[in-house]
Amino acid sequence: QVQLVESGGGLVQAGGSLRLSCAASGRTFSSYAMGWFRQAPGKEREFVAAVSWSGGSTYYADSVKGRFTISRGNAKNTVYLQMNSLKPEDTAVYYCAGDSGNYYSEYVSPGASEYDYWGQGTQVSVSS
Repeated sequence: QVQLVESGGGLVQAGGSLRLSCAASGRTFSSYAMGWFRQAPGKEREFVAAVSWSGGSTYYADSVKGRFTISRGNAKNTVYLQMNSLKPEDTAVYYCAGDSGNYYSEYVSPGASEYDYWGQGTQVSVSS
């Protein structure tokens, strides 16, 4: 059974930090590109960051560049999103996603439609 499980969300003050984790099981996610997306109330889901299967290529949305870092664990089936200098506008449900189309590729996509596996999401709330 394919499963992506996010954890690490919570409530934090502006300027604080959180680290999100995404544990993948049931598929060879270690060979897939992985991404993080977020959706705030009343807004569309938006791209946050993506990482290639090897961890060698990363891509960030302009809104988080320099504040967030995406990485993969040594076994490559876990993906992390380190979030620093959080702002109230970062408040959203954060989703982990897997892109099986980018299999052993250094290409990473910001397009949600290219990701075919999704987690259930974890809430991040940043107070001012």
